[in-house]
This record gives sequence, structure tokens and C-alpha cells, in this order.
Amino acid sequence: MTDPKEDDPPPVAPRRPDNDECCGGGCNPCIFDAYEDARERYEIALAAWRARHGLADAARDADAPSGGKN
Repeated sequence: MTDPKEDDPPPVAPRRPDNDECCGGGCNPCIFDAYEDARERYEIALAAWRARHGLADAARDADAPSGGKN
């Protein structure tokens, strides 16, 4: 029997568009708006994936200031 975690790869981060990919025409949405939306969805999916794999605490601890002092 396979481990369910093997069938659950991490989400893939969206590729940030190069600056020269924007036409500069004031599009709504701009490719950078679309990228930011995709990045937000990725962050949510990554947090859910980390939680499913027992990695949620590690991610939170990595973001915490060292020594618990501000």
C-alpha cells in the first residue's frame, strides 16, 4: 500500500512575469495582478499542504523571531 503523502505533491509556485512582459497599457487586470492572485492561491495551497504533511509548525517556527524577543 502506498503512503497517501506520496500522492500529494507540494503545490508549484507561479512564475513571476518578467517586467518586459507587461505591455504598460494599464490593463485590468494586469499580468502582475494575475500573478499576485495566483501567488495568494499558492500560499493558501502550500499552507494546507504543509498542514497535511505535519509541517505547519516548522513553517511557523521558521518565521518566528529567534529567542522569542521582539
